[in-house]
Amino acid sequence: MRNKFINAILAIVIMVIGTAYKPPTKATVYFKVSGTCEMCKERIEHALDVKGVKTAIWNVKSQQVMVIYNPRKLEEIQLHNLVAIAGHDTEKVKASEQAYADLPECCLYRSGAKCTDH
Repeated sequence: MRNKFINAILAIVIMVIGTAYKPPTKATVYFKVSGTCEMCKERIEHALDVKGVKTAIWNVKSQQVMVIYNPRKLEEIQLHNLVAIAGHDTEKVKASEQAYADLPECCLYRSGAKCTDH
């Protein structure tokens, strides 16, 4: 009888703990994204303008993007994939050759391009 009571209490405690934990709804990540100019900035930030992302800001000089997102809706690797699809390499995902080739000439960061007119 005593064992049944203890088992019942343990089951209740496990259920309460299991339902009480909820993962955070907001996370911030920083990662490197290759690019050259303000056009790249617009493209990178636009690529990250999806449901689940609250804010995405890319810095031209540091080549870093800051993303505030909901980890319940997106995984970090998905953020890297979105940027790579837009033609920009990240520290975890390289853009396809076609996505990179589709960038404007001044945005071809792999060739060392530098923008002078914007």
